[in-house]
Amino acid sequence: MPKAPAIDQQRLLDLQSLDTRLAQLAHRRATLPEQAELDAVLAERRTVGDRLVAARTLVGDAERDVARAEAAVQQVRDRADRNTKRLESGQGSAKDLQGLQHELESLARRQSVLEDEELEVMERLEQAQAAAAELAGQDAELEARAVEVTSRRDAALEEISGEERAAVARREAVAMTVEDALVALYEKVRAPRGGVGAALLRARRCEGCRLELNASDLAATRAAASDEVVFCEECGRILVRTDESGL
Repeated sequence: MPKAPAIDQQRLLDLQSLDTRLAQLAHRRATLPEQAELDAVLAERRTVGDRLVAARTLVGDAERDVARAEAAVQQVRDRADRNTKRLESGQGSAKDLQGLQHELESLARRQSVLEDEELEVMERLEQAQAAAAELAGQDAELEARAVEVTSRRDAALEEISGEERAAVARREAVAMTVEDALVALYEKVRAPRGGVGAALLRARRCEGCRLELNASDLAATRAAASDEVVFCEECGRILVRTDESGL
């Protein structure tokens, strides 16, 4: 049976407490609510960003449609202006002038149709611009939220890092007061046992597995010398005996 001074065995409880605290801090780091919130905000922003790209594409398409519609209307107007001037000048035969008059009437009808189409594409452009503007506003709000949440996340991480540094420093100091062989044994025991290698024996109950020692294990533990390292027969952890053990 391994041996180590009783005081060293009791210091294992301090070491275990610090290791437990470090494990809690690591868990807190991995499950930060601020990180989950930030992930959600960034995911939402990606969705809005995709929709914004699509909306701006529609704006671009609508702008080109408006430009084409305006050009088509202007082309008809220019032709109508030229024909009107020729008609007003009275130059040409009666047949030519009559043909110009008929063409002007046709151009007027064509212009009316094109202007209606122009209004439709302009309305479509306005709707696309409004949708894009709304999405741009949502994106700006999400960006601001992401900045704010990132700041809170970073502050929480810095707080955790500070506590970790303090706990590590304290752990190193405690470990230096315990025999190397006992620390090595403790590390070997705790690795496969959820990070808990030493447990207090309190009122005949192992604080590691929360089970009370049976009569034979209790007798063996009571008979063991104070410098003998004893183990819980149920969970295999080092049992640390103190005045609270009830032996």
